[in-house]
Amino acid sequence: MSIKLGITGGIGSGKTIVSKLLNNMGVPVYISDIEAKRLTVSDANIRSQLTSLLGKDIYINNELNKPLLANYLFGNREHAHIINGIIHPQVKEDFRHWAKRLSAHPVIAMEAAILIEAGFANEVDKIVMVYAPLDIRVERAMKRDSANKEAVIQRIKSQMDDEEKRKMADYVIVNDNKTPLIPQILNLLKTLIIV
Repeated sequence: MSIKLGITGGIGSGKTIVSKLLNNMGVPVYISDIEAKRLTVSDANIRSQLTSLLGKDIYINNELNKPLLANYLFGNREHAHIINGIIHPQVKEDFRHWAKRLSAHPVIAMEAAILIEAGFANEVDKIVMVYAPLDIRVERAMKRDSANKEAVIQRIKSQMDDEEKRKMADYVIVNDNKTPLIPQILNLLKTLIIV
């Protein structure tokens, strides 16, 4: 039975690079954002619920109508909870099947920015938070998304506070452009496998 890690952290913290390094070290990583997008198009249950909620135009040429979904999401704060209530249970189920298929691996991981908020923390054994100072996160997100500072800060404010996440994490990986990542990840894996 695998040890399941949940990798989380705020926008621009470096979850993706940590996930890539883990994967390169032989730890399979389930990227929840990618899988949620795949399931939103391929899962019959999600398609049915979204169509009931938003009408048949939510899918055009078998693709998700992202502008229609975005318009709904940003129309009301409660709408995100409704959409998450449709998608997150299917992502959890998909992760469970994925984890079962890979149970021969000593360690597997799920990357999710909203691991705690979405209830995915219950699906993992240990939470790993990737932590970076706010100014570095803002700079990274601006560069990555070609976004302005105000938009990035607004997105950061919409997520759970990093200090709150940090309190709930079993392990913290510091990604501050100074502290080397690989030794931290190797130490984490050594700790997990020895314990």
